[in-house]
Amino acid sequence: MNKLPFSISIVLPAKNEAQNLPTLLQRIAQTMPNVELLVINDGSTDLTKEVAEQAGSKVITHPYSLGNGASIKTGARKATGDIIVFMDADGQHDPADIPMLLEKLNEGYDMVVGARSTQSQASLLRRLGNGFYNRFASMMTGHKIEDLTSGFRAVRAGKFCKFLYLLPNGFSYPTTSTMAFFRSGFPVAYVPIHAGQREGKSHIRIFKDGIRFFIIILKIGTLFSPVRLFLPVSGALFMTGLGYYGYTFIFEHRFTNMSALLLSTSVVTFLMGILSEQISSLHFKGIDQYKD
Repeated sequence: MNKLPFSISIVLPAKNEAQNLPTLLQRIAQTMPNVELLVINDGSTDLTKEVAEQAGSKVITHPYSLGNGASIKTGARKATGDIIVFMDADGQHDPADIPMLLEKLNEGYDMVVGARSTQSQASLLRRLGNGFYNRFASMMTGHKIEDLTSGFRAVRAGKFCKFLYLLPNGFSYPTTSTMAFFRSGFPVAYVPIHAGQREGKSHIRIFKDGIRFFIIILKIGTLFSPVRLFLPVSGALFMTGLGYYGYTFIFEHRFTNMSALLLSTSVVTFLMGILSEQISSLHFKGIDQYKD
């Protein structure tokens, strides 16, 4: 890898990862020497803190578990590098892929995400879920999103820190940050990676966290591009009302209350979308006041 014109911090949120950290930290040191390495110890009850310190990492400890997203926010605030690389501490992400992310970032992108191959997904259910989230988020943002939930990414610190107040404390920080970057006009790229199988038990609960991801997509989508949500809903209500009116007019020769309700609701939904879009523009104005 050619010398890059920026300083780098690597942030690893870790909760009870004493088993996985020694090998991972050693591989990071071999691949990326002389970079700032921060391990965010999220209230671990094992020897995560001691193992990370023995490896020479800077360790920041939460007094109790605040969540993966909270660890990401702590790491972003404490990192001193121009570029922050976020990785999972469970050994799924290969440090050898970091230079590939940084080289892509050096082409002018503000975020580069390691997109996992289909074979990297832990189960069929998770593959199907991630595929749905990717397509839905792509519709909401207007950009193709190849891996919405990947936690392996390199970001420009100044851009990423603008959105810390949006990031949830749970496991969905990749979802929020990706959509926020796209909707704010910050270029995002994807590079293919193969994620290995984690050692130990995953902290992610598929159904509970899956519903949470879906809700966050809706929240971020309506925050940054409300019309993309309200307009299709309004159109569906309008066409349903119009179709029902046509049916009752032909067969019953009358205009029903249900038709009136559907048509009026479609108009109200459309107006809510327009109003939300105007409010969203004020949000963009606030973000643009920040400097890189």
